[in-house]
Amino acid sequence: MFKRTLITSALPYANGPVHIGHLAGVYVPADIYARYLRLKGEEVMFVGGSDEHGVPITIKAKKEGVTPQDIVDRYHKMIKDSFEELGISFDVYGRTTSKTHHKTASDFFRKLYDKGEFIEKTSMQLYDEEAGEFLADRYVTGTCPHCGKEGAYGDQCEACGTSLSPSELIDPKSALSGSTPVLKETSHWYLPLDKWEPKLREWILENHKEWRPNVYGQCKSWLDMGLQPRAVSRDLKWGIPVPVDGAEGKVLYVWFDAPIGYISNTIDATPDWEKWWKDPETRMLHFIGKDNIVFHCIVFPSMLMAHGDYNLPENVPANEFLNLEDDKISTSRNWAVWLHEYLRELPGKQDVLRYVLTANAPETKDNNFTWKDFQARNNNELVAILGNFVNRATVLLHKYYGGMIPAAGDFTGSDHEMINEVKETVATLTADLDNFKFREALKEAMNIARIGNKYLADNEPWKLIKSDPARTATILHLAIQLCANLAVVFEPFTPFMAAKLAEQLKIKELKWNLAGRFDILPDGEEIGKPELLFEKIEDETVEFQINKLKEAAARNQVEAWKPAPVKATVEYGDFEKLDIRVGKVLECEKVPKADKLLKFKIDDGMGGRTIVSGIAKFYKPEDLVGKEVCFIANFASRKLKGVESQGMILSAEDADGRLVVIGPTGEVRPGSSVS
Repeated sequence: MFKRTLITSALPYANGPVHIGHLAGVYVPADIYARYLRLKGEEVMFVGGSDEHGVPITIKAKKEGVTPQDIVDRYHKMIKDSFEELGISFDVYGRTTSKTHHKTASDFFRKLYDKGEFIEKTSMQLYDEEAGEFLADRYVTGTCPHCGKEGAYGDQCEACGTSLSPSELIDPKSALSGSTPVLKETSHWYLPLDKWEPKLREWILENHKEWRPNVYGQCKSWLDMGLQPRAVSRDLKWGIPVPVDGAEGKVLYVWFDAPIGYISNTIDATPDWEKWWKDPETRMLHFIGKDNIVFHCIVFPSMLMAHGDYNLPENVPANEFLNLEDDKISTSRNWAVWLHEYLRELPGKQDVLRYVLTANAPETKDNNFTWKDFQARNNNELVAILGNFVNRATVLLHKYYGGMIPAAGDFTGSDHEMINEVKETVATLTADLDNFKFREALKEAMNIARIGNKYLADNEPWKLIKSDPARTATILHLAIQLCANLAVVFEPFTPFMAAKLAEQLKIKELKWNLAGRFDILPDGEEIGKPELLFEKIEDETVEFQINKLKEAAARNQVEAWKPAPVKATVEYGDFEKLDIRVGKVLECEKVPKADKLLKFKIDDGMGGRTIVSGIAKFYKPEDLVGKEVCFIANFASRKLKGVESQGMILSAEDADGRLVVIGPTGEVRPGSSVS
């Protein structure tokens, strides 16, 4: 049995804001668990912070023409403020550019170095001769050998998702100068993970079979493949300098530096930090996404084993990924819902986001967020079930008893049935939380509200008030006690609503041991005036967000656009065979039962012709009447949807995918040839 729990959440890169994928995968579940333990009265330390070193930050700084420190200062504040506004209840949210962290990480490296835990290896690495720097993988770009897309990075092609090494890229270029890099010898320190493989096997595969299948399975896969030494230093200018002689120009690799941030942030939080990291009666939990499993289950534990003074994690509840509108979240494509923008555009809706992300939590497999589902869960669950029950109970209490909680009379079978059902639901909910099944726990919390709605509907106190006031008093006594239960069980999930409801019911302190009890609120206590806990979200709100995503995707498509490669060379005589002419549109209409086709009547200077063109998506027929267009006059005619087309109207595909009709800039007589 542990005396206390240390909760860490993956450190987000301070090179951009956080989005809903980060929230669903890491921060909301970590916060739910921290709040749950606090409600139980347990000793908890919830540690977070910004990861402020690494290549993505230097790339961002170079792109914007500022220093890396400027980047991390900006985004650290944005991320920290956004987390706070969402109610993520960190006990400390630090940063890896702090003096404490620099000292802690340097001391950690130095202890392993002095113990002889590193090996030094020399290898060939890409080097930019113009910039005078070795290139990290992300500083090398080129054509992906798998999908052929340009702009692939030296570690991954973001177009097809394939992991790469810089040597695999076709026509590699330095992101610093644009020059072609060369191979140059360099030396680095490595942590021999293979040394710790036997201990890791015993610790994970034998002693932690209770870990989530995705975590256990990935660890087993890595161990079965055989672990290899991993570099702990890099040739970079931004980072924590390697604290040994002869290491000029080298910094700690960010994967080595970042997890030590959990320790340094705890040091900043409390002078009694060692009990959280070194006392065997402390349980440590890492909340992460699946892309961080190997670092928190293999690499960081190997570092801790090599050091020898620290506890190992007891569990690593890692989630899978959250998609957005049936597509992978992509920061480079701006296909994301950014937290700071959500908070600005939907003020007061923090609990709604927390609720929806928990309901769709990717705990066992990738899941999906859509704005329509967001709206439906708010309107059909938070408003129509939870909010509806609390509002009905509190309104009836004020209507019949002036807001004073009446004493209960004898309980009927219906009362006992409801009470027992609530107690059983709370027991299931508690077990789900204990086992990190937050999505299931949330369902059980909402089921308590469903029980309340059914209880009121079955007993109809509004019909009994005149004929049986004593029975009405019992019903409303139990209903308002059930409202108090809802304030308790929803606090980890929707803390703002829970605080509002607790204030309305005049509950001084929410405690988990109140859940399932029906004596929370004393008889004769006057509750506050009824207030709506949630408001309906209208169609315009979600349409705005959906259109915003579409517009962002369209902008990104335009910015990323490049001309198509030039086709194979043809002889000039081949071009001369095409008879391209100018015509004037006399009539234009949609082709029946064909969404893409428009039927044109063209004045071609030779008696007229009919042409069918697939541009209906981009033009209204009436807007084309009177316009001059270019068309190919000597194509063989063919039928399209029953209409004989006598040529082809020329159009160009723009960067956003639109087809734009091509025509002369000045007035030209119909039938004129284009040469």
